[in-house]
Amino acid sequence: MDWHLLLGQATVNGLVVGLLYLLMAVGFTLVFGVMRMVNFAHGEFYMLGAFAAYTLVVHLALPFLLAVALSVVLAIVFGSLVEWLILKPFRKDELNGMIVTIGIALILQNLALMVFGPDPVSMPPIAEGSSTVLGVTVANSRLTVVGFAIVVLLLLYAFLRHSAMGRGLRAVVEDADIAAIQGVRSRLYYPLGFGIGIGLAAIAGALMAPLFSVSPFMGQTPLLKAFMVVILGGLGSIPGAAIAGLCLGLLESYSSLFLSSSTADMLIFILVVVGMLVFPRGLIGKGEA
Repeated sequence: MDWHLLLGQATVNGLVVGLLYLLMAVGFTLVFGVMRMVNFAHGEFYMLGAFAAYTLVVHLALPFLLAVALSVVLAIVFGSLVEWLILKPFRKDELNGMIVTIGIALILQNLALMVFGPDPVSMPPIAEGSSTVLGVTVANSRLTVVGFAIVVLLLLYAFLRHSAMGRGLRAVVEDADIAAIQGVRSRLYYPLGFGIGIGLAAIAGALMAPLFSVSPFMGQTPLLKAFMVVILGGLGSIPGAAIAGLCLGLLESYSSLFLSSSTADMLIFILVVVGMLVFPRGLIGKGEA
């Protein structure tokens, strides 16, 4: 048995899954930071992103990267409309807002079930062949997903750090009242923050679609893992979410080499609980968005 090859493949798989968890978790953190609301519909927007990419690629024959870009734009617009039309009265109302997002999740899941049916569907590979990276053979489709996810995260970082709109969004995340005193029109950033958070979930779903099957129920597990990443990394901390997301993805991939999937999931939950006990404020605590 070639352990070097197995560990290399597990590392690549862990990075792919970890980056998808990270995109989900950053979007989840952004929504919570802006609205102080736990968005339980986040997994369903992830599912919609996957179905949007599947429809655009399989039925409309669009190139995959264009399909992902269109899926994200549609998700941001749709998410902003959902916030403005449905969630606006519940801004910073954590309990009622959470209940509303559960209702939105059920509606979206059942709509997808009606439109696409209950059976999982698959997309064709987005890139043919494989490449050798540090002695490990990696499918080009996975390398494409990793590269695209890293580009998205870098663009998000540049937007939040170096644009006026991004700085305004960070100010609202830190303290909406102080931001308003400084002249930031907070009410304009609620739909923007929610839309970007939903867009990140849709990107994760669209990137996942060529690697795994797509179904109306696919958002439940990524939502749970994203929630674990957010709590472990530190609520409101994007750097903490980045570390926790990659660690969780790698741990999940490595543990699956030696354990059954159910045992590996149990081990991950135990380690997350231990991590929360050791770092009650998260790996980094509340950081800047």
